[in-house]
Amino acid sequence: MRIMGAACAAALSTSVWAQDTIKIGEINSYKAQPVFLDAYKLGMQLALEETNAAGGVNGKKFELIIRDDNANPGEAVKQAQELLSRERVDLLTGSFLSHVGLALADFANQKKVFFLASEALTDKITWGNGNPYTYRLRTSTYMLVASLVPEALKLNKKRWALVYPNYEYGQSAVDTFKKLMKEQQPDIEFVLEQAPPLGKVDAGSLVQAVNDAKPDAIFNALFGPDLAKLVRESSTRGAFKETPVVSVLSGEPEYLEPLRDEAPEGWIVTGYPWYSIDTPEHNAFVKAYQARFGNIPLRLGSVIGYTNIKALVEGVKRAGGKTDTESMIKAFSGLQVQTPDGLLTFRSLDHQATLGTYVGKIALQDGKGVMVDYYYVPGEKLLPTDAQVRALRSAK
Repeated sequence: MRIMGAACAAALSTSVWAQDTIKIGEINSYKAQPVFLDAYKLGMQLALEETNAAGGVNGKKFELIIRDDNANPGEAVKQAQELLSRERVDLLTGSFLSHVGLALADFANQKKVFFLASEALTDKITWGNGNPYTYRLRTSTYMLVASLVPEALKLNKKRWALVYPNYEYGQSAVDTFKKLMKEQQPDIEFVLEQAPPLGKVDAGSLVQAVNDAKPDAIFNALFGPDLAKLVRESSTRGAFKETPVVSVLSGEPEYLEPLRDEAPEGWIVTGYPWYSIDTPEHNAFVKAYQARFGNIPLRLGSVIGYTNIKALVEGVKRAGGKTDTESMIKAFSGLQVQTPDGLLTFRSLDHQATLGTYVGKIALQDGKGVMVDYYYVPGEKLLPTDAQVRALRSAK
């Protein structure tokens, strides 16, 4: 699939595009994760159209060539190779699932090509498996969990149950939660771990196991359909009513809105309350997005897709219009990008962007779940010390 700015595409011939176009190859799990990635695609399209309408970079317009990885690391690598060899793309970006993101980062390292991981959350992309050719936009697993730890500590609960999908993201989320909580609350106990395979949760057995363990609080990292099954099963059984739940991602509209009036009130979550964020940058983004695509609800994917393209464009600008690997690596080191959530920086130290996250509670309003009592935590406040990061990047 190819996306170009509509006005520009109508005015220019194929030969001109081939000569004066910067091609972005984007790989993602569109069929497997449509709720997030459909909105992500629209966000990318808006940013692309805005960029091309403004003249592109040094007179060159941008073209987006999209491929689906079928949620499979091997397929993602195959698509990346074909984008480089057949489509002759200038830049590579994408990835939603952590294990796919790691495969693409490794491909970038082996082939020595620039890669911007847009959404994959795994900490290994910028730390344990970090490499000179890979940068990452989205707030990482560690950062998301770290944003929730202060709220978890305020609960002052000793016995915790842990629920998470049994793959890289979920494992990393739980490891980080354990570590950070233990540092601040040494007497904490983790009395149960439930780790179903991604997309294959047996909600009845899981909820029964949690009930039997009688925890004082629950940390959850399930998302998407797995989260919906957990919420609905616990509601049916009347479980978790008196047990606080701290949950990564659950305030994102992608996962909260499908629950409608079943949304779990009181859960402490990370998310994206786009409907009530009131800043000039965010208001301008919402206005532009809805003017282009109609009065439709935004998703976190909307802002991630938009920011991803904007970051690549700013990188090319800083590189003086060049798109070769070394120029892009140098340009992204310390690159600052204005986003709907404010200014972010791609850190030279570990290639992680300082995009932050919103933390709040779930409440029901007008028969649907929303985030309330929320606040924004800048990404730079959610990272380990520089010394710790250096140790993580060197421990390969």
